This record gives sequence, structure tokens and C-alpha cells, in this order.
Amino acid sequence: MLISTNVFTKAIFTVTGKDMAVFIDQWVRTGGHAKFSLSFVFNRKRNTVELEIRQDTSSSKGIRKYVGPLLVNIQELDGTFKHTLQIEGTVAKADITCHSKSRRNKKKKIPLCTGEEVDMDLSAMDDSPVLWIRLDPDIILMRSVVIEQPDYQWQYQLRHERDVTAQLEAIEALQHHSTPATRLALTDTIENEHCYYKVRLRAAHCLTKVANAMVGTWAGPPAMLAIFRKLYGSASCRRIIKQNNFTNFQHYFLQKTIPVAMAGLRNAHGICQPEVLAFLMDLFKYNDNSKNRYSDNYYRAALIEALGATVTPVISVQHGASITADSLSIDTKAILEEVTRNLNLEKLLPCYKYTVSVTCLRVIRILQKFGHLPSNPNLFKAYAAYGQFIDVRIAALEALIDFTKVDGKWEDLEFLLDMAEMDPHPGIRHKLVRLMVENPPFERAHRHRLDTPDLVDRIWNLMNGMLSHDSKLRCDFVDLYYTLYGTKRPNCLPIPELAGILKPKRAPSAEREEKLMKNAMYQKNDIVNVDVTPVVKRKASPTRDGDNGPDGLENGPVVKKAKAQGAPEVRAGPQAPPGEGKVKTEYYSDNSASLPGLMGMGSQGPVGFEPGMFKKEEEAKGKGEAGAKGKKKKKDKKKHKHKHKHKHDHKHGKEKEKEKKEKGKEKGKDKDKEKDAFKVKEETLSSVSSSPSPEPGGNKDYGTM
Repeated sequence: MLISTNVFTKAIFTVTGKDMAVFIDQWVRTGGHAKFSLSFVFNRKRNTVELEIRQDTSSSKGIRKYVGPLLVNIQELDGTFKHTLQIEGTVAKADITCHSKSRRNKKKKIPLCTGEEVDMDLSAMDDSPVLWIRLDPDIILMRSVVIEQPDYQWQYQLRHERDVTAQLEAIEALQHHSTPATRLALTDTIENEHCYYKVRLRAAHCLTKVANAMVGTWAGPPAMLAIFRKLYGSASCRRIIKQNNFTNFQHYFLQKTIPVAMAGLRNAHGICQPEVLAFLMDLFKYNDNSKNRYSDNYYRAALIEALGATVTPVISVQHGASITADSLSIDTKAILEEVTRNLNLEKLLPCYKYTVSVTCLRVIRILQKFGHLPSNPNLFKAYAAYGQFIDVRIAALEALIDFTKVDGKWEDLEFLLDMAEMDPHPGIRHKLVRLMVENPPFERAHRHRLDTPDLVDRIWNLMNGMLSHDSKLRCDFVDLYYTLYGTKRPNCLPIPELAGILKPKRAPSAEREEKLMKNAMYQKNDIVNVDVTPVVKRKASPTRDGDNGPDGLENGPVVKKAKAQGAPEVRAGPQAPPGEGKVKTEYYSDNSASLPGLMGMGSQGPVGFEPGMFKKEEEAKGKGEAGAKGKKKKKDKKKHKHKHKHKHDHKHGKEKEKEKKEKGKEKGKDKDKEKDAFKVKEETLSSVSSSPSPEPGGNKDYGTM
């Protein structure tokens, strides 16, 4: 049955008569939890315990203030006593009267909260009858608790408290009290068969931290070595381990955990102790699972994990020197050989879920990260490929993500993004992005080589348009974007206000370059070069009157002039060589009329043709050059009126104009002779040609020679 919060609240009120509205608003509709800090002092004169409970961190994120009753348990010599305190402000103080008196020298069984009576060694106690104090022991509230009490009280709580939660709290607190008494209490907990197995495992890891803190005063063999050989060593030789027997699950989990905890031991130089590494190698050597009814794959994986935990960063690295097998230390070479052997053995005899392969990949990445192996992602890419077992792929992806963060390039990050987007397995896509969220390739608000606009665009596009079919993966990419950039603009993107300044200039196009060149030439020479499109060349027709020929059309039949006078042929539309001046474009007018503004210096020749154009080629060429020079000199004269060095050129231009007028008059005298020759030639062409002559105006194309 599915009901809402309001319906549930009304049902409680109907059945019990209690109004739960305040409770629902406080613990259901509002986030956060309470955080208490408890400290106490025993007043010997008054035989009271002065308690102080503070909530100073209520203003922190995720922490909220609690107001209401709070239960406090005080374990005294005469038993356990419960006290309820009313919490109203950030600081609550109370004086609690003790029910027993101190008796350090008297031995008497002490009753516990379970009704059990135990014998305790009270020699470590002071005059206080308080053994330990617990706050909210039944965990009624959503809270976190920090209790300040002496280390011997934590040791009593670990040894004699029957609540598993209290024992775990005591182990966590004893990490900060590195004393021989703490070492002894943890060792007794590991060997205690009546203790919950997870408490024993936690005590083993805590003993590692205590032993490392006491490395200067530690006496005897490494921590937990004697315990392991006592529990699992052979009767004839403690160094030889018994055959595996996992029928006792507490012993099995302890046998797995103790080697991993011992691998974390360090000497005064911060490296693993040689005795520990030799002990781990013996475990590989004497591992015998032939008569065990359970698989030892998790046990072997734990041993390989322990080998990885013994690895420490290299002391010195020679820059430019490549890492080879000969350059490895003896311990590192032994670890690498064992890991490689197990990884290859997995291909022949795969174990359940490839747990050994998964651990081997993680250890190889540790060796790379600490400088014992060259950092190379190819091995992990091969194991991350589609077709491998999913746990192996995830382990390889973890190594790839860590490699990308430390030594990776854009190609490595792009490989991960491609797999997150296009891998056939949806579980791999989701897990890969979650791993990138947990271990991002770079820190937020820090410049990094992988922080590029391409990465921002790709994640943004995946969030907003490419994953509409997969909402779970889309939410994963949203979390990844928030992890990398938060809610602010990514640092790798340019600021909009400076985008115009920082925008790269566009390369000039061909048309723009041509315009710039023309403008530069105009400013330099005061002459505009006109590009002349290629035209179809034809034979020049004889000079006509102003009525545009006999038919009044320029595009008439093609007429070839007889070479009676020995004049050379001149082609219409000559293209001037580059740099010799402006081309006379009036030669190409469609209606044989000169274009406005292009007539040279007021000449009065026939419309559409230049006088003397049928003279010798040298004269026509010289005349064209003279006309171009005349126009150029006229412009130069307007621009440089104050200079006297152009006087000679100006006079020379006037003489040329006079010569043009005289030649025009001589041309008029020979007009009748040219007309007669024109008619004779036309009749000859009409009679000889086998095809009919084109009609006047019917052909719009120029003839070609």
C-alpha cells in the first residue's frame, strides 16, 4: 500500500491521538541533522559529573539545531544509569550525581547494561567512578556525536561494552591514542572469538595506524604477524601456512584482512618492512586450496591487494632515464612478477567474476602511479574494450580515469567520452560517467591542459540534445558538468565583453585583396587599370560614316578589305601591354557610339573609330602610347599645377593633336576610293561563297580569322 505523508500523519493521530505535524516538519520536510559535542568533568567533592553538550556547528552546511530531550547513558562501577536532558540552546549544561564511589583497589564484578557482570582491571582509572559515557545510545535521533573522554575509558568501552556500535566508536577514537595500552586492547579484540567479526577487522586496520604512530617505540615483530601465525600457521613450522579451510567464516574474513592490514605497516623511513613483504610472498608460495570446498579467488585477490599496499613512491627519479626491468628494485621486481603471473593465469583458469584480474589491474596502476612502471594506458584500454567481463572493464576504466587525471592527454579524455557516449553496454556508460564524477580529470576553477572549449561544448551538447533517450545518462553528464565547472561560466571560454577584441581576424578574400591592390595603385599612379574581358578577334572593317554603314548596323556581314594599298591588317580591340596606359574601351561599343568621358582630348574623328587606325602598325602603336601619355599628363597637370617641369610634355601633347587633325583631313579625301574598294570586295565574296550571305543584323557574333 502506498500512502502520502499527510495520510500517514492523520492515521497516526487517529490511532494514537498524538499530533506528529511538528515531527514531520522537522525530520521529513527539512534536511540536515544534529551534531553534538559532549565533554564532562568529574567533581570529586560533590561526586557529580558536570556535563556540557554543545551545538556550535549548527550554522554549518547540513547541520541543524536540535531542541528537545536527549538521552545520556553513564556506565559506573555499580551499573549503567540513564539520564534524560532537555536541550534548548546551543549549549546545554547539567550536573549529574553519581551512584557509586571510586574503588580502584577493590576487585568486584561490574554489572553491565545487559545484566552481565564482568571483571575489570581498574588500575588505569583515576578517582572517578565513571567508566564511559554514551550519548543517545539507542540512535533515536539523526545525529553525529563527538565525545571527549580519556583513552582508558575508550579501552574499557571497547573491551566490555556489548553494543557493536559502541565498540566501533571506541575503535575510531583509539586511532588518536597511540599508547601500549591501546595496542594491547586492539590485539585482544582481534583475538577475541566472542567479538563480532567486523569489529575485529576494524581493530586490525586501527592497529596498523597505531603501530605506524609508535614506530619509534615499537618492540618485537611487526604487528599482527604473531596473531596470524598463531591462528593459521602450521603446527610444525609457523612460517608454513595451513591448507585453506574456510568453513569458519570469521576466520576466513580475518585471514583475508590481516595481510592487507599488515601491508600498510611502515618503518621509520616510510617504506614497507622487509619482514612483511617476505611474509606476503610466503602466503603466495604456500597457498594450498586443494582440499577446500570453497573457492579462494577472493583470498588470492586480497593477497595481491596487499602486495599493492606495500608499494611506496620511488625515492628518486632520474629525468630522461627510461624504466627497464634492470632498473627495478628487488622488491618491486618480485611484486611485478607475482602480479603478472596471476594475471596470465586468469586467462587460462578464470576465477569467479575475474576478481584476481580486477585486483591485478589496480596494482599495475599503483606501480605506474608511484613511478615503478612507465605510465602507459594501452593495457587498460585493451581490458576496457567491449567483450570483456563487466567488472574487469570497470577496473580498467578506473585506471584510465586516474591515468587521464595524472598524465593523460586530450586523446585519452576523448576516448573516455566516446565510450561514455557510444558503448553498447548501458551499465558501462552510466558507471563510467559516475567514476569521472568521483575522480574528475581536473579540479574546478583551476587551469588545466584538459580544460578546453571543446570539452565544454561536448558535455553541453550531450546534456541538452544528444541523450533524450537516456535520462539516467543525461543526469550523469549534468553531474559531471557541475563537478567540473559548477554554476559559473567555464574559465576556458572567452569573456563575452572581450570576444570582439580577442576574435581572430578573418583572412581577406580574393575580391577584397583585388580592391586593396587597385586602391594602392590609384594612390600611387593616379591611373585606374580597367580589366578588359577577352573578346573574339575579328578583321577590322573599313572606316564608315556617321550613319554606321550602309545598313545603319555595326554587326553586318563580315567584309574583308582588299590589300590594294599595301596597308597591314589591324585587329579591332587591341589589348595594351601592362603598364602602357589605359585601354581605349570605346572600340567595343555595341552601337558604334563612343562611350561618354572616354574621348581623347576633343578629337573630331569618325564616331566609333580612331582616325588613322588603318595606318602602319608602328604608327598606330605610337599614337596609342601618345594618347595614353596625353591623358596621363593632363591629370598630372591638374594635380601638379605649380610644377614647371611638365611644360615640355604639355607642348608636345598639343603638337600631337594638330597632327591628328591633319591626318583626319587627308583621310576624308581618300573616302571615295575606300567606298569603291568596299563594294567590289562585297560583290566578290557574295559570288564566290557557296552559302548565302547572312542577313544584315541577323548575326550577332563577330567573325574570326
